[in-house]
Amino acid sequence: MRKPTNTIHLPTNLASPSSSYSPPLRTIQTCNFTPFPYKPTKLSFRVSSSHSEDSPSSSSSSSQTLTLISILRAVPDWADAVKERRMQQKKSLYNHETWVQHRSSWRHIRHLLSSLSSRVILSLIPPVIAFTSVATIIASYNSAVISHWLPEFFPLLRASSLPYQLTAPALALLLVFRTEASYSRFEEGRKAWTKIIAGTNDFARKVIAGVESSGDALLKKALLQYIMAFPVALKCHVIYGSDVRQDLQNLLEVDDLAVVLSSKHPPRCIIEFISLTLQLLHLDDAKRLVLESKLTCFHEGIGVCEQLMGIPIPLSYTRLTSRFLVLWHLTLPIILWDDCNWIVVPATFISAASLFCIEEVGVLIEEPFPMLALDELCKLAHNNIQESIASEKLIRAQLLAKRKNSSDNKHSTNGRFNSEVNRKTG
Repeated sequence: MRKPTNTIHLPTNLASPSSSYSPPLRTIQTCNFTPFPYKPTKLSFRVSSSHSEDSPSSSSSSSQTLTLISILRAVPDWADAVKERRMQQKKSLYNHETWVQHRSSWRHIRHLLSSLSSRVILSLIPPVIAFTSVATIIASYNSAVISHWLPEFFPLLRASSLPYQLTAPALALLLVFRTEASYSRFEEGRKAWTKIIAGTNDFARKVIAGVESSGDALLKKALLQYIMAFPVALKCHVIYGSDVRQDLQNLLEVDDLAVVLSSKHPPRCIIEFISLTLQLLHLDDAKRLVLESKLTCFHEGIGVCEQLMGIPIPLSYTRLTSRFLVLWHLTLPIILWDDCNWIVVPATFISAASLFCIEEVGVLIEEPFPMLALDELCKLAHNNIQESIASEKLIRAQLLAKRKNSSDNKHSTNGRFNSEVNRKTG
């Protein structure tokens, strides 16, 4: 059945309402649409620039921007890479010859000649170059204004030096306190590792002297291996980039090494090995209690190291120092222009190199463990324990021989004394 159609009458000509003319009407036929349910549609929007994506001008400008950014980032990235690579180098312990060289009268010349290889100096290259460039730009601008190369409404950038004279002591105190706080962290880390190494040697000595049963020989050997492995595992735990497998593969058995590597906290896993081994040894309660008390030193060492690793100097203090230094050197050429003119460029260079060097030293020693010779300390503890193990039998044999000789001399002395008494009384 065909549905009826609707008609709409439209005028064929338009006239103003005031006109009396009535235009004829034209009839048009409309189409009928069957109703359908409403479904919401998703609208997608796309932001387009004035240039098309394939526009040569936009691609060239973006490539130029990327090139400029890469150039600006090249020097800081290079300096950071050199600094981090130097941080991972193994430090060495001082000996008598090293101390003689350290206090030599030629040390100043030696330190000056090695400046280009210093990680502190290399890390100063980005900020020093930046602030020296700013000083050069300001000096060039002021020279152009003075020479009337620019319109007269361009002002001369200069200011009174009184604000700098008032804030200079505050900046000095801020740098001193920042460096002192970093050094206190370094000293705390050094003392913590001194206790760890001393506790490792003492623990091993008590195990060597206290475990005498022949049935515990294998457990005694394993226990000494765990004790020697603990400082190495803790060193790998606190120094970034350490290879735990490589450092422990010569200290632990393959099965034990697999368990340690699979754990989330290798130092605590080794402490668990030590604790369970002490429970399996045939010892009286007094000796076992003494040996277990030595584990307290290991737990305290882990706590101190993790605290120094996880809690830096308050970040607000570090940020305040950095912002103060940046604002100081950005405005330094303006303050010194009246007195120095173009000398503001070398003056800014010297000031930035000096003050940022002090701040950089504080940042470096804030994390103390890469600055300590932990590899040498662990190796020294390992060698001491190995020497104690090797000399145990020899020292024990000599002491037993001395005791036997003393008992024989006593018996012989008593025999001569008794024979003399018998002869006199007979």
